[in-house]
Amino acid sequence: MEERMKNIPMAEVLRLKELVAYQPGQVVSRTLAQNKAVSVTLFSFDKGEEISTHASGGDAFVSCLDGEGKITIDDKPYVLKEGDAIVMPAGHPHAVYANEQFKMLLVVVF
Repeated sequence: MEERMKNIPMAEVLRLKELVAYQPGQVVSRTLAQNKAVSVTLFSFDKGEEISTHASGGDAFVSCLDGEGKITIDDKPYVLKEGDAIVMPAGHPHAVYANEQFKMLLVVVF
C-alpha cells in the first residue's frame, strides 16, 4: 500500500510554518508524504544555511511560508518571500539558500 500523509494532524486547521521550528545553524525538515508519485516536505533554514545544487527527478514546487530565501535554477537566482512560490523543473540544477531565516513547503511531483 502507498504511504499517505504522516507527521501532521488530520482534519484540523493548521499553520504550516508552525509545524517546523528554526534550529541554530541547521536545515530542519519534516516529511509529510513520500511515495513514488509525490513528496511533501516542510523545511526551515537558519540564516545562511543551504541545500547545494542538485537536480530532481520530479517537478519541485516551493512555497515560501516565512522569511526570505534564494532559489537558484539553472544558475539564475530568484528571491522568495512569504507568500511567493516557484517551480523548479525536473532535471534542472537548482539550490536553496536562506538569505535570512526561511521556511518553505516543498512538493515534488514525480
